[in-house]
Amino acid sequence: MVGFHFPPLVGTSGVQRMLRFAQHLPEFGWTPHVLTADERAYPQADRSTLSEIPAGVEVTRAFALDAARHLSVGGRYFRAAAIPDRWSTWIPFATWAAVRLIDRMRVDAVWSTYPLASAHAIGARVHRLRGKPWIADFRDPMAQEGYPEDPRLWRSFSKIERRAAERARFLTFTSPGARALYADRYVDIAPPARFVILPNGYDEGSFVAGHAEPDRERDSRISSSVRQTGFRPLVLLHSGVVYPSERDPTLLFAALAALRGRGALDAKRLRLRFRASSHDDLIRSLAAKYGIPDMIDLAPAIPYREALAEMRAADGLLILQAANCNGQIPAKLYEYLRAGRPILGMTDPAGDTGQLLASLKSPYLAALEDQNAIENVLGTFVSDLGARTAYVVPDNEVARFSRRNLARDLAALLDQATAPVTAADATH
Repeated sequence: MVGFHFPPLVGTSGVQRMLRFAQHLPEFGWTPHVLTADERAYPQADRSTLSEIPAGVEVTRAFALDAARHLSVGGRYFRAAAIPDRWSTWIPFATWAAVRLIDRMRVDAVWSTYPLASAHAIGARVHRLRGKPWIADFRDPMAQEGYPEDPRLWRSFSKIERRAAERARFLTFTSPGARALYADRYVDIAPPARFVILPNGYDEGSFVAGHAEPDRERDSRISSSVRQTGFRPLVLLHSGVVYPSERDPTLLFAALAALRGRGALDAKRLRLRFRASSHDDLIRSLAAKYGIPDMIDLAPAIPYREALAEMRAADGLLILQAANCNGQIPAKLYEYLRAGRPILGMTDPAGDTGQLLASLKSPYLAALEDQNAIENVLGTFVSDLGARTAYVVPDNEVARFSRRNLARDLAALLDQATAPVTAADATH
């Protein structure tokens, strides 16, 4: 299993995918050997998270440097050192380590995972050198229209994608849109059956181990309002990064201001909390622009299980996903589903995120680009929260997204990948 995102890296939920696959695959007949990067390469690390790695999982760490931190002079570094990403230095060392692992452990298959393109570069090299079946886990699209902006980087991404389409036994994606995009893009070199949806999910063990705790950072004005009125505002939580383009909250804030202007909402009734947004200045400026700073809370990052506990304690959970990401589904949505709280989906109903919520019968959907729709849905959502009638997706619908069940699906793909390839496999 080749991937950069693995404990003790923190600050991204992307760690959970490889970690939980490694945890659950043995139950379905596959013993994982994890190949990841040296800890020095991680932007943020917390060694306490090493305890999350299941006992018995062998982890090999290849030498790796972050070009921006380790190879820069005066804050500048050669662009060649950051193609296909800033951690490209680990490609030769990880390839060598993988070959040694295969020879020593008689490995049957290679699995590599994005969101670092260099992981797929390693997977392709190892497949070429040792001929082992390869599954390339893309999660989301790599090369897109206008992304990456650097033409050299875009060409690098495109080359890695094409190599995977040519050589990988399967290419997996977390959403229907991403899968359809790649199946169409490489229809000339790979049959549709090799492009497979393997969604993100939630880890049941993390939820069972988590427990709701009082929010240590809750704004003092909330406590003050409770003391003065005996009424606690409803808390609508957005947990995770707010990307300025892909999760732009501008029209949500405009809708909040409009509802407040009509007397439908105020800070005594609703607080919108952004946990670990990574763009607090943007949110702060938008709140000031629309005159709603007293309705917005900005909270720092907290450990993963505390974040899950906070989701379970919130009155409602907020998804932001712009139409330019219609082919993606935020990983946190699955954790939201397991948290068992009402979900407000500010996302295009025609996109993959909106389609998933609609398939689960969620009635609270509005495109992030449509202020009028946001006002209508937000008003209904808050009213239902207050009346305690807000819709929650049933547990039996959520269970299929457990990491254990998804590991079973990956194991089935590994079984197919290592089976003899028939003529039907090659053409369908």
